[in-house]
Amino acid sequence: MIPYLYVTTIVFSIIFLPTGKPDLTSDRTALLALRSAVGGRSLLWNLSATDPCGWAGVHCEANRVTELRLPGVGLSGQLPVGTFGNLTQLHTLSLRFNALSGQLPADLGAVTSLRNLYLQDNSFSGEIPAFLFNLSNLVRLNLARNNFSGEISPGFNNLTRLATLFLESNQLTGSIPDLNSPALVQLNVSFNNLSGSVPTRFATMPASAFLGNSLCGGPLQSCFDNGSKSKKKLSGGAIAGIAIGAVLGFLALLVILILLCRKKSSGKTRSADIGQVKQSEVEIIGEKSIGGDSLSGDHGVGAVAAAAGKSGGSGRSLVFFGNAGARNFDLEDLLRASAEVLGKGTFGTAYKAVLEMGIVVAVKRLRDVTVPEKEFREKIEVVGTMDHENLVPLRAYYYSRDEKLLVHDYMPMGSLSALLHGNRGAGRTPLNWETRSGIALGAARGIAYLHSRGPTTSHGNIKSSNILLTRSYEAHVSDFGLSQLVGPTSTPNRIAGYRAPEVTDARKVSQKADVYSFGVLLLELLTGKAPTHALLNEEGVDLPRWVQSVVREEWTAEVFDLELLRYQNVEEEMVQLLQLAIDCTVQYPDNRPSMAEVTSRIEELCRSSLQHEHDPHHDVLNDVDDGSSQQAYSVGSGAPLSSVAD
Repeated sequence: MIPYLYVTTIVFSIIFLPTGKPDLTSDRTALLALRSAVGGRSLLWNLSATDPCGWAGVHCEANRVTELRLPGVGLSGQLPVGTFGNLTQLHTLSLRFNALSGQLPADLGAVTSLRNLYLQDNSFSGEIPAFLFNLSNLVRLNLARNNFSGEISPGFNNLTRLATLFLESNQLTGSIPDLNSPALVQLNVSFNNLSGSVPTRFATMPASAFLGNSLCGGPLQSCFDNGSKSKKKLSGGAIAGIAIGAVLGFLALLVILILLCRKKSSGKTRSADIGQVKQSEVEIIGEKSIGGDSLSGDHGVGAVAAAAGKSGGSGRSLVFFGNAGARNFDLEDLLRASAEVLGKGTFGTAYKAVLEMGIVVAVKRLRDVTVPEKEFREKIEVVGTMDHENLVPLRAYYYSRDEKLLVHDYMPMGSLSALLHGNRGAGRTPLNWETRSGIALGAARGIAYLHSRGPTTSHGNIKSSNILLTRSYEAHVSDFGLSQLVGPTSTPNRIAGYRAPEVTDARKVSQKADVYSFGVLLLELLTGKAPTHALLNEEGVDLPRWVQSVVREEWTAEVFDLELLRYQNVEEEMVQLLQLAIDCTVQYPDNRPSMAEVTSRIEELCRSSLQHEHDPHHDVLNDVDDGSSQQAYSVGSGAPLSSVAD
């Protein structure tokens, strides 16, 4: 009887008594085994601590490990078997941006509580294992940019909660199965070796999700059909009709051109209005928006233009560029214009000028210009030929001995600096992730265009006050090409917060130095903090150094602007942009990416975040990231965190 009671007591204890501490101990053992197997000495965990919940990248709930986020921490080798099966309460696993290889461990299929699995940007190989289809709670699965092969299994239909499936840039073959999971709203299989037709269910998805394969149908070009093609051939009569119509159209166009030329030569018509600026396209020319001081008569642009006219020099005419279209105002019109100071920046003072005929332009009065007239005209002509949708175009200029003026379209929306740092009190409208990432992309495209003009072409003064915005928050880069016109008095200290460490002469800023400044701009967008000296007479933060100091400790939500923390469903994209900013601001120029690479990476994360923002299963995706705003993040470039910080 006693042995029976003894055995019964033991069984009762095993089944019903709480086992929290042994479970956490088991979790700790599993984490240490993982660290030992994949070269995780870079994790900087305190191995003497019995509680793993304080380790970087480890998050616990109810005395169990529930999240393990180790992106970009230099892990390599193969994941060991018999480790993840012990982390039974794990619902988020992120090992992206490492150098892990081999096949996925089979015991990963035993973690049935797993909801988010991020394994992108590694070197995993083999077929996508069937045990993943047992993870019935899986909501987001990202296996992109690995070496997975074989076909896409219809077993994904077993994952009835799966909302996101990213399989791009692998070596997958065969066709896309008819994935009918009702929750699946995000799919990307681009750049594999797939063939066949895209299932009709995915017809409304973006074509970019299927590029780089031999696929057709859906959002791509219709599948080739020989039978239907022969029926759709044009008849001989139809072809003849098209040819005759084309000839008649050409003759009519020729007549119109002749008439226009005659009108132009007789002086009866004038060119189109340079100042017909769309009010939806808005900008402030200059660094810091001052505004409020209405100047007219002998003040502002009127006084500037008058002084320019009296100074002799090379005459009283504005020089327009070919892309300016019309020239229906001149320097005399500027003389009579009322003006308002917009801002005083690195290269001069900007004014808003309202001409009598209603045209509104922005005029910048340059200072510290020391180059000879011929060189000035040559360099400014180059600036005037630059034409891109994300640049603020230069419409005209004026040069005399004492005055140099630049004329741009006027856009009253303001600069990124004012948008980020203005009115941080009550009543401010938070600047959301979609807007910030879109601004980053537009600015990157504009700067990348400048760099594409030649290896020695750079901006030289990239900062948030030179990123100007339309009413729809599209970014336009201003003040490009002006750094080579100024004298030695325009020291780099004026842009100290964005200056690359190797820059000693403001007139000699390389493209890689531009990349550094753009990286600081990204940090400013993400943190909401102004770099040192970015705001006139105000203190700022050395953003790269501050971020590096956080890296040495751990990545926390405190890195991001509080206005961004509400957007938990784009957490991965926020971390990716933060990683890109770190890559741009490394000390050695050769280790920084090019602006073309930067633009490509931002385009990719913008596509991903845009899908998240407009996801009809938004509540499902939010369930993925419960509590993530309070947990630690880890980012890196495949190197130990300590080396990234250095």
